[in-house]
Amino acid sequence: MIEQNKLTKINLYDKLNAAFVSLITPEMPKLNKIRKQNNYSKAPTLKRPFDIPLEFISIDGVKIRMARSVIDDLNKETIVLLSAFPHTIIAYSPIWEALKKDYNLYTYDLPGFGASETKPEYMSFRFQGNFLDSFLTHFNIKNSHLVAPDVGMVSALSYIINHKHTIKSLMIGDGPAALPTSEPSIMKKMVHSSFWRTMFIIAGSGALIESAKNLGNVRYVPNKYEISDYKKSHKGKVANNMKWFKKYPKALKDIDKNLKNIQVPTKIFWGEHEAILHIENGINLNKRIPNSELEIFENCGHFVYQDDYPRFIQLIQTWVEKHK
Repeated sequence: MIEQNKLTKINLYDKLNAAFVSLITPEMPKLNKIRKQNNYSKAPTLKRPFDIPLEFISIDGVKIRMARSVIDDLNKETIVLLSAFPHTIIAYSPIWEALKKDYNLYTYDLPGFGASETKPEYMSFRFQGNFLDSFLTHFNIKNSHLVAPDVGMVSALSYIINHKHTIKSLMIGDGPAALPTSEPSIMKKMVHSSFWRTMFIIAGSGALIESAKNLGNVRYVPNKYEISDYKKSHKGKVANNMKWFKKYPKALKDIDKNLKNIQVPTKIFWGEHEAILHIENGINLNKRIPNSELEIFENCGHFVYQDDYPRFIQLIQTWVEKHK
């Protein structure tokens, strides 16, 4: 786990850049109003993350950071959690702590994201789906349940669409999949504007992390260990991260046309106060995937697995038990 003397902090440069992003983001007044109602403060929700057994491994020549906890691979259900952006798998610590006694758990920072290795060729939906196939094959994971918010969502969908699999169920949300997309201002900037992608690259990982907190959380306050890991993990990677968003419109078409063919039981989750991808995207996705259910997380922002992590834990437990 992260040591106190190695923490990386959000500095004044990061805060100034993030403040500018907030200033030009029309969704911010509403988010600030919700935070005020929630008595949002600077005090972290958790003083520090729960321990996760982090390790680095290489699969098919790709170095990733991951964690695993296998208690009984024959008789216990297996859950695989895919990282969100610009978070890392550290964000799953309260979920990990709650589930590790009853389930086999795997998680990893997607290639090119978090603390995993980055290369331009990793920045596509198809690559991420192919890598998930390699990951499951490497660990001989069968009949598992996928939890995949944000960028992890299209990784899971690309895998399901393009590979033979034994996945029992999907839990996806707060990410792109169905056309037409309803994109708030920050998403439009990253997806459709080379100028703004360049600005995010120049601002760096600290401003990205601070902006994500401002736009994505209305209840949960990240602690210094989480913030440090997010910033340090994405240092020097923002340029490649932006390549994922540049390719997003074209790649989304392939996902969209195949949604009707997905038969895996799918739980879709979305934050009520989503400012990265509007809630209409979740409603549309629910209509397009045949065997799906939509659950709206009231009083939550983009990072629902943090903003209401007790309910998110319950969602996973209930869904997995239903689809054993």
